[in-house]
Amino acid sequence: MRVRHYAVRASLPLLCLVAAAQPRIDNVLIRMVPPGTTSMVGARMDQIRATELYRKLVDQRKLTQIDRFARDTGFDPRRDVRELLFAATPSGGVMLARGSFRIHGEHMKNAKPVRHGEYTIWTSGNSGFCVLDTSLAAAGDTKSIEAALDEWKSGDHKGALPLLAHAKDVDAGQPFWGVSTEFGHFLADHMAIPPGGIDFSKIFRGIQEAWFQSEFSNGVKGSLHGVTASEQDAVTLRDTAKGLIGLGRLSVPENQPDLLKLWDGIEVEQPGRSIAIRADIPQTLVDQLVKMAGTGQLGTGGLRKAIPLP
Repeated sequence: MRVRHYAVRASLPLLCLVAAAQPRIDNVLIRMVPPGTTSMVGARMDQIRATELYRKLVDQRKLTQIDRFARDTGFDPRRDVRELLFAATPSGGVMLARGSFRIHGEHMKNAKPVRHGEYTIWTSGNSGFCVLDTSLAAAGDTKSIEAALDEWKSGDHKGALPLLAHAKDVDAGQPFWGVSTEFGHFLADHMAIPPGGIDFSKIFRGIQEAWFQSEFSNGVKGSLHGVTASEQDAVTLRDTAKGLIGLGRLSVPENQPDLLKLWDGIEVEQPGRSIAIRADIPQTLVDQLVKMAGTGQLGTGGLRKAIPLP
């Protein structure tokens, strides 16, 4: 108990900084971010679950992997998580979660328990997860989980400070946001590439530091703000983004003119070394895209009709 009281006192300067800067982050999760973290992505799942987009996506798609995970562990991330904070670390990354966790040992018969201080990490290979208490959990590669647990117990709680300095412009009300000082590398490591699709991480690789935010209460609204190494890099990135938007408009099928609104809702600005990409997709179009995804029209073939792929 004395350690916890010390941790709270020592973290007061950090908590004051979080209160004054954006985004708004759970004051427990932020104190678990390991030192050396180069990117953070946050999601307030209680807000996201309330949106029409989330309900339609979950109702439409049968997520067999999550179903299996929920059955094996007794924990369903679609229902039991209130807030998520992902931290990219030198060894990989750790997902920190606040919610309601009641995982029992009998669910973990296929996982190997590894003790780290007072906590148990349930591992499989080089990854695993740890339930600290009924409201706090961490998952990722084992080294990152251990680093998060050490930061939580240390009473220092400075791992997130360098990134928070780059996230001061994030709107506190946004349910989905991120900040990175190695944005290109972060996308290369974490962005999935569809079969035959465009590697968007290559497009954004010139961005050194960036922050983004998005919300889904009425359609999809979001923005990405980045800084490149030089003004010429920013110009190249701007021209690439605008070129893709133009090609996207030209490739819209004649019988689906509403898809033009997708491309019309994307804007690109480039002042100096900075780049800003903003998207505003109306709810009617989001509903159409969700419906197309459910019928397979946005698979590789359907994607080729909306976005020209090599």
